[in-house]
Amino acid sequence: MDSGEPRTWVSARTDLVTALLGVWFGIGLMIDAWAHSNLAELETFFTPWHAAFYSGFAAVSGWIIWQVWRNVRAGRQGLAAVPTGYLAGLVAIPAFAAFGFVDMMWHTFLGIETTIDILFSPSHLGLISTMLLILTTPLRSAWHAPDIAERPSLGRLFPALLGLALAGTLVSLFVSYGNAMQWEGRGVVAALSEMEGPRTGDLASSILITNAVLLLPVLFLLRRWRLPFGSVTVMYLVGVLMPGAQTAFDNVPILLGFVAGGLVSDLLIRWLNPSAERRGAYWAFAGLSAFVTWSLYILVASVSAGSLPAVPELWTGAPIVAGLIGLALGALLLPNAQRA
Repeated sequence: MDSGEPRTWVSARTDLVTALLGVWFGIGLMIDAWAHSNLAELETFFTPWHAAFYSGFAAVSGWIIWQVWRNVRAGRQGLAAVPTGYLAGLVAIPAFAAFGFVDMMWHTFLGIETTIDILFSPSHLGLISTMLLILTTPLRSAWHAPDIAERPSLGRLFPALLGLALAGTLVSLFVSYGNAMQWEGRGVVAALSEMEGPRTGDLASSILITNAVLLLPVLFLLRRWRLPFGSVTVMYLVGVLMPGAQTAFDNVPILLGFVAGGLVSDLLIRWLNPSAERRGAYWAFAGLSAFVTWSLYILVASVSAGSLPAVPELWTGAPIVAGLIGLALGALLLPNAQRA
């Protein structure tokens, strides 16, 4: 039964706590991803890394449920008790718990995955989908919050940025077979120095996949807000943590190159002022951000390896292809300018 009152928004501080507890949840998954990627034998479901992961789930879930319970105690019932933006996260909590139980049974009877099969396990796909809904709760809360203007401050938008960036790390994890952030500099240079063999194609496809994983959330946000300076840097800084954990941070220069790409993207936003009302600037940002990010990628890889790749068409053309893909993504997300 619904008591009929309009649903309310939580405070900015509440969203921040939700996002920070989501960090606990996300770091728990990163620790688990590190274990699966770097430890030779995992023979049980009950591990310290699973404890970190599921304790994070318990913390953020308890906080979300508490926000609803506070409204119930105030006399609200049904949907009226659920703060705006928190419904999907609330529904995802029991679903995540159910998939967690399925995952425990899967590991008990079918064993522990340690290779690419971990990314296709049905129980893992269920966990990651429901986790994504929980982590993006601050984003949904902020989307139509009455106290967030078209040009929000970085502090006010930070919970939404953090939640979306953490969600991006989940996507990054589950496309690990095509994640260019996991490559080391020497591997990048070697792949761009040959025209035959699998490494070149692997890197090229990884660049395209990772380009979309990084850029799409930023373009999504730009349709809603004029992003404050530092937004993309924050998102890319969070974004490199998952591939860093998977590689035990053996490729720090490459990861820092992406953070630098986020900073340059912030500068591009300040210069171009892209928005849903400024289609040309939006498209230009999409293409230039991708081009600069992947130019930095190849530059950092070359410096790290001590030499440029041997095939100039590959190392000069790869950032251009990434930029063109970025432009295409911008055109798809904003085919027509919106009226102010």
